[in-house]
Amino acid sequence: MEDGHIVVDSIEQIRLSDVTRDVVRESGFASRKELLSVAKHGRGRNVYLIRFHFLRAGAWETPDLTF
Repeated sequence: MEDGHIVVDSIEQIRLSDVTRDVVRESGFASRKELLSVAKHGRGRNVYLIRFHFLRAGAWETPDLTF
C-alpha cells in the first residue's frame, strides 16, 4: 500500500444480524461467512461497523463543519 492515512468516517455498534448482504458487498467480501471469518474475534458479542477511506500522502481534507 502506498503512503497515506486511513481516515475513520464513522464507528457504529451494530448487531450481528445487521451484517446484511449490502454490508458484506460494501466491505469487499463475497459472502457473510467470508466477512465473519476475517472480522470476528473471540465470542463476537460486540459488533462494530467502521467506515473509513484512504487519504494519499500529501492530500489534506478540510472537515465539513456545517450542521
